[in-house]
Amino acid sequence: MTAEDETPGRVAYQGAPGAFSHEACLDLRPWDEAVGFETFQGAIDAVLSGDCHCALIPVENSTVGVVEPAATLVKEAGLVAVSDAWRPIRLALLGVPEARLSDVKTAESHPVALQQCSKALKEMAITAVEVFDTGGAAAAVAEAGDVSRAAVAPARAAEVYGLSVLRNDLQDFSDNRTRFVLFTAPEA
Repeated sequence: MTAEDETPGRVAYQGAPGAFSHEACLDLRPWDEAVGFETFQGAIDAVLSGDCHCALIPVENSTVGVVEPAATLVKEAGLVAVSDAWRPIRLALLGVPEARLSDVKTAESHPVALQQCSKALKEMAITAVEVFDTGGAAAAVAEAGDVSRAAVAPARAAEVYGLSVLRNDLQDFSDNRTRFVLFTAPEA
């Protein structure tokens, strides 16, 4: 498999629809079926078992450094890096449609995403709540219907889950980027 291989297949990612990894799959491998897994290990196992022919995994962020446990897990699994791409990461604060920014008390997201906007959340007196994924956080906020809860996720996740963007560009640094690497299983 090469980075330019456009034969339709299945690309694994960690997260729920609307997560940054899901967006990366849709943008970088639009010919593949994007298959989400709750954990990085689940996405890696799908490649090792042959269920998915590749995985797109975030391994580094310009603000927080190495994305763990993803970087360690792919190294331990012996996956082969095929290509990589640095993608801009713009964080949005998403709430239920009737919420106002002043209503929000907590913001849920993946720990790495929360680290990327910790200063902004502190300035707004919003408590960070760690969950497994940015897209999953948006889904949970939508399901709860609570104006005091928000998600830190891509703005496109608002469309997926029927949420409103309460604030765009929540990230603490304007040049915030994440390096996504396309991995395949090692040759047998």
